[in-house]
Amino acid sequence: MFDKDHCKKEMKASIEAFSNELKNIRTGRVSPDILKTIFVDCYGSKTPLTQLSNINNIDNLTLNLNVWDASLVKNIEKSILDSNLGVTPQSDGSNIIMKFPDLTAERRKELVKIISEISENFKISIRGIRRKHIDNVKNLEKEKMISIDESKKFQEDIQKITDLATKDIDSISSAKESDILKV
Repeated sequence: MFDKDHCKKEMKASIEAFSNELKNIRTGRVSPDILKTIFVDCYGSKTPLTQLSNINNIDNLTLNLNVWDASLVKNIEKSILDSNLGVTPQSDGSNIIMKFPDLTAERRKELVKIISEISENFKISIRGIRRKHIDNVKNLEKEKMISIDESKKFQEDIQKITDLATKDIDSISSAKESDILKV
């Protein structure tokens, strides 16, 4: 039988992943969330930067990392440089200061393009989820486990869920874009 809740959960997970992906794109104010995707070579394994230091905002464009193990400062600096954040870390002992430049109009437009690309990729994943569930419903109909009318109703339900998920992605995307374009 078709499980409407399972379909909703899958699409909701995709929307949450999209939202988390957008957290890595900075707006006017720099957030410590921007460093969540950085991993550091630490004692032979890749460790998230957030588990190796305390990260605080000094002001809107500056982050301070208080590294717990001073021997890892060089590795952390290297990982930050490799991450293409567009910032050069400066260290003094176990503290690393990262001063982010103001976003230029050109960079803001680039970020909006990146957001629309990410948004489109997540819409594609949602359509893939829709396709999977519709195929499942069609197979149930083919195997005579549900009637043609039930199949049509389930397919309409799946389309409604898909439309809502796509609207959610569009609204999250436009909110982030307006955040970026706001000077």
